[in-house]
Amino acid sequence: MTERTSIHGQWSSRLAFILAATGSAVGLGNIWKFPYIAGENGGGAFVLVYLLCVFFIGIPIMMAEVLIGRRGRQSPINTMRALAHEEHQHGIWQLIGWAGMVAGLLIISFYSVIAGWAVAYVFRTASGAFTGVTADGAASIFGGLVSDPERLLAWHTMFMAMTVVVVSRGVRSGLEKMVTVLMPILFLLLLLLVGYAMNSGKFMEGLEFLFAPDFSAITAGGILTAMGHAFFTLSLGMGAIMVYGSYLPKNVSITKVVVVVAIMDTVVALLAGMAIFPLVFANGLEPGAGPGLIFKTLPLAFGHMAGGTLFGTLFFILLTFAAWTSSISLIEPAVAWLVENRGIDRAKASTAVGGVAWLLGIVTIMSFNSWAFEFTFAGEAKSSGLFDVLDILTANIMLPLGGLAMAIFAGWYMSERSTMDELNLGDGLIYRGWRFLVRFIAPLAVVIVFLQLLGVIKV
Repeated sequence: MTERTSIHGQWSSRLAFILAATGSAVGLGNIWKFPYIAGENGGGAFVLVYLLCVFFIGIPIMMAEVLIGRRGRQSPINTMRALAHEEHQHGIWQLIGWAGMVAGLLIISFYSVIAGWAVAYVFRTASGAFTGVTADGAASIFGGLVSDPERLLAWHTMFMAMTVVVVSRGVRSGLEKMVTVLMPILFLLLLLLVGYAMNSGKFMEGLEFLFAPDFSAITAGGILTAMGHAFFTLSLGMGAIMVYGSYLPKNVSITKVVVVVAIMDTVVALLAGMAIFPLVFANGLEPGAGPGLIFKTLPLAFGHMAGGTLFGTLFFILLTFAAWTSSISLIEPAVAWLVENRGIDRAKASTAVGGVAWLLGIVTIMSFNSWAFEFTFAGEAKSSGLFDVLDILTANIMLPLGGLAMAIFAGWYMSERSTMDELNLGDGLIYRGWRFLVRFIAPLAVVIVFLQLLGVIKV
């Protein structure tokens, strides 16, 4: 095969890809969801199960997505079309690219709205709005924000503009320059917040909640939760990692960089837990508050602690940065496709994609107020109308199916020669182990998680 080159350029180094892929994987969910579900499912025991799931499910599928991207060197749609032709397979495989691109657009449409909350809270916290606030007062501030469509639209517009500006500048001048600045700052902010939590008086209690192994608390449901989070946390199944892989230099080991990305993503989640839960326990608050932990409970904690205004502001800056590095990867597949297939420059393509996502975001904005309605999915009550519908459609259906399809294509429909060439592992134990995992173990696990998320499997 003649070596393809990407018309969009490529990462300047292995480190640039690692930071970009980690930025895509690290998002709002890492900051609150992983620490919470770990604490509720056995602490250190859950962390151990999660790490095993990352190794046997997340890493093999991520390797498959990166190798597909690098071999195709184009947007996910064009990559799947080209590789299907190269491997003498049916052109229907390009639907993986289409589904991923659509999923990314749907996700960024509501992700931008939620990220806008984080941006708004940077200014609210910095202004001292939470100093001495009561629980009812914190809830009232949050309720006032989400019930006001005009304010939500303003913050949504600001965050979407931030995303479009970065992507419009290209791979090296935009994506790479941003992640090489923001990701080190994100880690620094996390370490500062952990240091702040160490002086809360409840640091050891927070560590025990997160790390103390309680194997009696591990249930079938907890294992499925670990499997599901291992898959979703690495940003798999929507073409973002595939398109990032298309910019990866040929001489970089896919196996090594994927393992590093998985480790860094997990470290961020654990550091977030080490920063959050000591503050929660120090203030006698409820650790299982989900998204409310971020926008209702933590502002209450920061409002009653020494230095709370400063560190609370830093925390919401951290949230904003985490959301920002994820958002650029969500629109990159669609932007790359427009540049390749319509011949327009990146600035116009980024504006067009961002504009579509911005319009779709209005649906989410209205879901928290005027268009809100309740329904039940898989036995769980939902109250945010079309926002919940979009979240379920993408997270519970489109992403698992996308990741499953990529694993099947790489494991069963790409030749051993092709995958061996991209992974550059030779015909040894590591390659054979990856091929076994991506053909059998990972797809089976994704199917089980998929059925559980849809409520077909009850645990």
